[in-house]
Amino acid sequence: MFFPISDDNPSNRTPLVTYILICSCAFVFFLQILSEMNPEIYFTFGFIPSNFFNSSSLISASIPIITSMFVHGGFAHIIGNMLYLWIFGDNVEDSMGRIKFIIFYLLCGTAGALLQGYVDPQSNIPMVGASGAIAGVLGAYLLLFPRANVRCLVFIIIIIQMIRVPAFLVLGLWIFGQFFSLPGSLEDSGGTAYYAHIGGFLAGMILIPFFKKSNVRLFQNKVSNSWVSETAFNLKKENNNLQKNTFLESFVKKSEREIKKRK
Repeated sequence: MFFPISDDNPSNRTPLVTYILICSCAFVFFLQILSEMNPEIYFTFGFIPSNFFNSSSLISASIPIITSMFVHGGFAHIIGNMLYLWIFGDNVEDSMGRIKFIIFYLLCGTAGALLQGYVDPQSNIPMVGASGAIAGVLGAYLLLFPRANVRCLVFIIIIIQMIRVPAFLVLGLWIFGQFFSLPGSLEDSGGTAYYAHIGGFLAGMILIPFFKKSNVRLFQNKVSNSWVSETAFNLKKENNNLQKNTFLESFVKKSEREIKKRK
């Protein structure tokens, strides 16, 4: 079992929009807690397929699609979503810029909601959560950085180890799990919106070639070796090596300057 913690793919600048989205969802969830998780919130701000497909006003019917992306059903729901957005959102935002990323995020969330609603257009069950939008981010990341490594906690019986796993494997298994769960979801009333995940993921893969900057390539190279086990000792060793290299470079530069002065 892979539990992603972070990736080895640094971004070039602060992912401001990603941070704002995470903080916004956390703030809304805090308000939900203050309301004692009032179910009325889901029916007011959640996406209800029957309301959307039977509405005479497309604009008013579309507003809940946006608001539903900031409402979550519980602690596990929001923590899982925000963790994935934290890990993968910064690089996708970096690949297209902040304004485009906002539009991309909302379009993927909309695509996920519409696919979920299209499967059962008469459903009165509200759909909430940023899963569809974040699935779009995952789909974009898969095409941009399939060979990047994701640091995952791997559970082997009772042993927990952190290993660098290729992104295409982590995300590939994730989307495969969504398809695998579809048959059971059709029999449930409520639960996880797997069609929203799939719709958002596919939307992200389709949209990323049009949203990324012209100088950003798809299928970029990895920046570290895969399947490397990381421990505190390994991380400390890498930091020590980095410090040594920095010291050596500084020493060489000082020596060169001193030689030039003597000449």
